[in-house]
Amino acid sequence: MNHWQLAVDSFWPLVWASVAGTIPLTLLSFAFGLVLAVLVALARLSSLKPVALIGQFYVSVIRGTPLLVQLFIIFYALPFMGVLLDPYPSAVIAFSVNVGGYAGETIRGAILAVPKGQWEAAAAVTLDYWRTLRRVILPQAFRIAIPPLSNTFIGLVKDTSLASIVMVTELLRRSQIIATPTYDFLTMYTEAALIYWLICTVLSFAQKRVEVRLSKYVTV
Repeated sequence: MNHWQLAVDSFWPLVWASVAGTIPLTLLSFAFGLVLAVLVALARLSSLKPVALIGQFYVSVIRGTPLLVQLFIIFYALPFMGVLLDPYPSAVIAFSVNVGGYAGETIRGAILAVPKGQWEAAAAVTLDYWRTLRRVILPQAFRIAIPPLSNTFIGLVKDTSLASIVMVTELLRRSQIIATPTYDFLTMYTEAALIYWLICTVLSFAQKRVEVRLSKYVTV
């Protein structure tokens, strides 16, 4: 089989690996990571010093250690402590925890970027702290945070390739499986890279649409 024929025959299997593996893994990890990121951001902004220190320590650990090491700890090291996880949940947890550390700082900065007058205006109409946060501050903060969060999301799409190390069958893992009988790794890795690029390009267009939809929450 020549390079072109291999590329043609493997195209749909790789696309399916993206649809069934890479994209769901990315969406799940980002969704859980975003929830964690909001909690981390609020912890970092907390007036309670112990809570703020916990948030700061978490961010420091996540940003100061490689994602690959975090994945290894969850999948390979935790079993020595009696915690056994399947490959897919291990990958989701590792990526979510990583996203929480990076996106938490992004959301914290976005919350601080919302004018203080917004808090005062909400207090004037008798909104409490949590309702102010949910209805006034967070919508504006997320609009501010969309560009860096989109970069985090796009980066996560590419980072999911690390899940192949723990035997999660996503795009890169599928390309490795297809290439093994022929040893034509160059063709398969090039095709996988092209599909990653196409996914990230589509996400970049989606980012612009989301920015437009959320612009109504921004106070001029």
